[in-house]
Amino acid sequence: MTTTTQASPVPSRWARFRDSYLVYSFKRDLVAQVCLATFVAMVLAAVLAPWLAPMNPYDLAQIDIMASELPPFWIDGSDPTYVLGTDAQGRDLLSTILYGARVSLIIGFGAVILQAMLGVTFGLLAGYLGGRVDAFLMRLADIQLSFSTLMVAIIVGAVIKASFGGAIYSEYAVIILVLIIGLAEWPQYARTVRASVLAERSKEYVDAARVMGFRAKRIMFRHILPNTLSPIFVISTVQIANAIISEAALSFLGLGMPETQPSLGSLIKSGFDYLQSGSWWITLIPGAVLVVLVLVINLLGDWLRDVMNPRLYKG
Repeated sequence: MTTTTQASPVPSRWARFRDSYLVYSFKRDLVAQVCLATFVAMVLAAVLAPWLAPMNPYDLAQIDIMASELPPFWIDGSDPTYVLGTDAQGRDLLSTILYGARVSLIIGFGAVILQAMLGVTFGLLAGYLGGRVDAFLMRLADIQLSFSTLMVAIIVGAVIKASFGGAIYSEYAVIILVLIIGLAEWPQYARTVRASVLAERSKEYVDAARVMGFRAKRIMFRHILPNTLSPIFVISTVQIANAIISEAALSFLGLGMPETQPSLGSLIKSGFDYLQSGSWWITLIPGAVLVVLVLVINLLGDWLRDVMNPRLYKG
C-alpha cells in the first residue's frame, strides 16, 4: 500500500502580505490607522479637486473681487457660499486649498521620485563598484550635504528667475521646483543605499550571481536592490514631507509657486500681509492644512521605520 503526500499549496502574494508583520502591526496601531486614513482622504480630495471644489480658482470669470476677505462660516459677516471664506483676490478659500494641496503633493511626490532615481542609482554604483567610483560619488554627496537644501533652492531659484524672467518661471514653476528640490536631496538616498549595498554584496547570493556570469547591472538592480527597499520606503515618507515644506518655504519667500497658481505655500504667503488687518483665515487655515499633511506623513514614516527595523521585529 503506497501513500502519496501532497505538497501544501504555496500562499499567494496577497495572502503573504495579509499575514505579514507589517499588516499585523498596522491593525494594532491606532495612530498609524488614523494617519493613513487622513493622508488618503487629503490625497483623494486633492486629486478630485476639479469635482469637489465649489469654484475653479484658475477661472477669472468665477472670481468676485467684491467678495474678497469674507470670513469663514462660523464668524459674523460670512457668506454661506464660501464655507471657509475668501482670500484677498475674492477666491473661495476651500477651492484654493483643494487645488493648492494638489500642487503641493505633485511637487512633493515628483521631487522624491527624482531624488530616489538619482540617489538609488548613485548608491548602487558606489556600493557595488567601490574604488574611485565610490570615492567620487560620496565626495560629491558630501559637498552637496554641506549646503542646506533651502539655501541651494533659494540660490538656484533666484538665478533661474533672474535669467529667464518671472513669466517663464511662473509658467514652469512646478517643473522647476521639482528639479530644484529633487537635485538638492539625492545624497540622502545615495548614502543609505550605499550602506545597504556594502552589507549585501558580500553575501552568497551575490557571489552565486557572479559565478553564473550575470552582468553587474543585473546583479545591482535585480538582486541587490530588492533587498534595500525597506530603508528606501522609510526615507521616502520623510522626504515627501520635507519636499512639501521646502515648496512652502520657497513660495513664502517668493521663489516658489506664484499667487495665481495656488499651492499651500503661496496661499500662506498671500494672506500673511492681511494678518494684522483681521483676515487671519487666509493664512492660518492653509497653514493648518499644511501642518496636518506634514504631520501625518511624518507619523507614518516613524511607524514604518519602527516596523521595518529588524531589531524591533517581534515575529
